[in-house]
Amino acid sequence: MADILVYVPESGKHAAEVLTLARSLGDVTAIAFDDQSTALASEYGAAKVYRVTADGVDDYFVEPKATILTDLARQAGPDAFLLPSTDEGKALAARLAVALDNGLLTDVTGLDAEGARQDIFAGATVTASKITKGFTLATVKAGATAAEPAPGEPAVEAVEVRVADADKRVRIAERVDEPAGDRPGLSEADVVVSGGRGVGSAEDFALIERVADALGGAVGASRAATDAGYYPHKFQVGQTGTTVSPQLYVAAGISGAIQHRAGMQTSKVIVAVNKDADAPIFGMADFGVVGDLFEVLPQVLEEAEKRK
Repeated sequence: MADILVYVPESGKHAAEVLTLARSLGDVTAIAFDDQSTALASEYGAAKVYRVTADGVDDYFVEPKATILTDLARQAGPDAFLLPSTDEGKALAARLAVALDNGLLTDVTGLDAEGARQDIFAGATVTASKITKGFTLATVKAGATAAEPAPGEPAVEAVEVRVADADKRVRIAERVDEPAGDRPGLSEADVVVSGGRGVGSAEDFALIERVADALGGAVGASRAATDAGYYPHKFQVGQTGTTVSPQLYVAAGISGAIQHRAGMQTSKVIVAVNKDADAPIFGMADFGVVGDLFEVLPQVLEEAEKRK
């Protein structure tokens, strides 16, 4: 049985997916820096948890955590080390690879004893890859696998670390917590309703919001919509925005440019609404409606509100 290390950040769904994938490969040892992450590791089948305490670790960029993860990897000697494919996860993995002189795979969508699967060129091509130097070090893309709980009582080993001066070169000066609002987070939502250039204006995005609220989902937007000022950039879905993997993804007025498809292609059910019957989005949609979104979505809204 292989020994798998997993870095578990605070965020729930993505980390739960990585733990689930790791569990299919072997015995999982999680690395957690807080109680929330420890609880998540317990819920998703970790056999052991390194519970790290390091005063001031969050006051600096990723260097302190990277040093801690590197030391734990050397100590554990894992067959694989998996991290979520987030900005932080990739920054940590890159530093691990350099420090350990180890190969690295990013945005992995599948992993087994034979190697890893990666979707490249915005999902147009699937590659099979394998690290030839060191153990399997990889970041796992959101939606690569469905999160499946496996509650247990892992052995918890306390790890107390002092942040070294060498890792204090980049201090985080300020954090701004934006109000969460009543909608689920975009990357965590089971339903996402996204609008594109076809919505036409910031004011008309109110219809997208109403449909999302009726379905209990989050609001997303294409890059064209955010660049046009219809909706804030933090809600952009795509290769250069947020990657989502909901149970239901509704694309309204979105043509389906390759960079957008890369950010939502792992959605379980995709519904597209577009006036252009030749729009690329229909090539990946499970259900497509050729029509004016301002005629179609009000009908969806009416039916959704009837079922509440």
